[in-house]
Amino acid sequence: MTPETYETTVLAGPGGVMTEDVGIITGELTVRTVVAGDQVSIRIQYLNADEWYELQGSPMPPPTTSGPCLHQKIVQAIRHGLPTGLPPT
Repeated sequence: MTPETYETTVLAGPGGVMTEDVGIITGELTVRTVVAGDQVSIRIQYLNADEWYELQGSPMPPPTTSGPCLHQKIVQAIRHGLPTGLPPT
């Protein structure tokens, strides 16, 4: 099965976004959601940077909604700020 990949540019909301790799990052970010089999990976990077960081709480279990819908929910959450990462599932 080929992974589904979705990317969007977004401005992180108040408090920024917590990553597994470097802690909180803020500003304009690229969000990449990859749905592959039984897991969903969410990575973020500063706009036009080379390094990608795993969003805290990623990988996630398989989505209960479509990949595009899940990606949009993640983007909306980042717009509102995720200073503690994704909520536990």
